[in-house]
Amino acid sequence: MILVINTGSSSVKIALLEQSSEQLLAEGFAEKLGENNPVLKWNIGGELTTTPLIQKQKPTNLYQDVMTQMLDALFATIDKQTIKAVGHRVVHGGEKFVSPVRIDDSVMKGIQALSHLAPLHNPSNLLGIQAAMLCLPDMPHVAVFDTAFHHNMPEKVKLYAVPYEWYTTYDVRKYGFHGTSHHYVGQEAAKLLGQEFEDCKLLTVHLGNGCSATAIADGKSVDTTMGLTPLEGLVMGTRSGDVDPGLIAFMTKQTGEGIEEITNKLNKKSGLLGVSGLSNDMRTLLSASEKGNKRATLAIEIFCYRLAKSLASLVVSLGRVDAIVFTGGIGEHAPLIRANVLQQLEFLGITWDEVLNQTCATGIPSQISAPASIIDVFVIPTNEEKMIARYVGETIGL
Repeated sequence: MILVINTGSSSVKIALLEQSSEQLLAEGFAEKLGENNPVLKWNIGGELTTTPLIQKQKPTNLYQDVMTQMLDALFATIDKQTIKAVGHRVVHGGEKFVSPVRIDDSVMKGIQALSHLAPLHNPSNLLGIQAAMLCLPDMPHVAVFDTAFHHNMPEKVKLYAVPYEWYTTYDVRKYGFHGTSHHYVGQEAAKLLGQEFEDCKLLTVHLGNGCSATAIADGKSVDTTMGLTPLEGLVMGTRSGDVDPGLIAFMTKQTGEGIEEITNKLNKKSGLLGVSGLSNDMRTLLSASEKGNKRATLAIEIFCYRLAKSLASLVVSLGRVDAIVFTGGIGEHAPLIRANVLQQLEFLGITWDEVLNQTCATGIPSQISAPASIIDVFVIPTNEEKMIARYVGETIGL
């Protein structure tokens, strides 16, 4: 069995998978860390429980407290000796980590050194790794990086048209994110196509609060919408996506606010939330739009147009497209969004079955394109835990 750990700034998620079948055996989620009344939710063998978390140490030891309680709860029902390895999600691997790697002191120092590229994520990821290694010191631990799948993008794709020394000195380039999700659904799409993954040309679309699209060829990411940071690219829940770089300087002059304040608004108060003034949740906006809320409708229209435009541009990097794959909370559960985007891409020879689009089963890979469609269209639930477990098995030779 493989244990997968995803540590965020205010949450820790643990999943236990049987390696050969990839069956989920147990899942735990600790949330509201550092807040009042944090809780731990477990699903072990189909039995759901919710218990309070005890935060008894200093904030610097918070993750150790949480990890210890989570693993104690897991090992009360699961034999620790049956676990062969632990996989950890790490957001940013920079130029250094281009594939999953077994964790040692030098790897942890490397993750810490990359914190300037992901200041909200890498430090928390590292604290989770340190806590887990203290709890499970005799097991191999593997770091899996969100950016790694995109590392081999061609230079003409990953480099910005800025002074070249920004890249050589400061590591400024397009990195891309959601790599584990894009890789997973790409592999699953190849199975549905009956082809080898390395032979497919795919557009994968991860739509949640964060959104990105990726072009995949030869089993690799050849272009993606997110860049140096997750702010670049598509319109998202609270992120603006692409804007004129001059906007920041313009708004600092207009408002008197600093660069950090403007950047914070582009990250946390823009996107669907900023346009609608209502919510970053697509479900809320779809409901409001049906009731005549014009700004909710506008937010949806901008979201879909920018996505369709980005997908069309990504075709350039592929030449041909075998399939488009929708995944993530919005991608899997919002048929109106899928239909809106596909309608704008009909010029590519895409036709879809409206009944299949409306009724595709939750949690099951589904095809929603019509038989006459030149490009297949799939809705595939993402499963980053499964993908991380696959990486772990490959890295340590299980």
